[in-house]
Amino acid sequence: MPSVHFITHQGNESIVEIPAGWSLMEGAVKNGVPGILADCGGACTCATCHVYVGEEWLAALPPRDDTETDMLEFAIDVRESSRLSCQITISEALDGLTVTLPQSQI
Repeated sequence: MPSVHFITHQGNESIVEIPAGWSLMEGAVKNGVPGILADCGGACTCATCHVYVGEEWLAALPPRDDTETDMLEFAIDVRESSRLSCQITISEALDGLTVTLPQSQI
């Protein structure tokens, strides 16, 4: 099962195993990762699951689609590495993925 490293804005790290096929957001919520609000439950309508993907992992992910890009306009401190974790599907290729959480989701 792929493991993902979640790093809080303060630098605290949680390493969780997430089954392939789940979204990054789903894995974070079900494992109690603090800082992922996921208000819309993964429907890509709220931007409260915003993460910064580690630079070394950006090429391993498909690019943002228009819906995700539009929703990120509602997120705080959007960067080139910003993604909505509900739009990242975990696979074995993402084993070791590192994401950092923003200071605030709202």
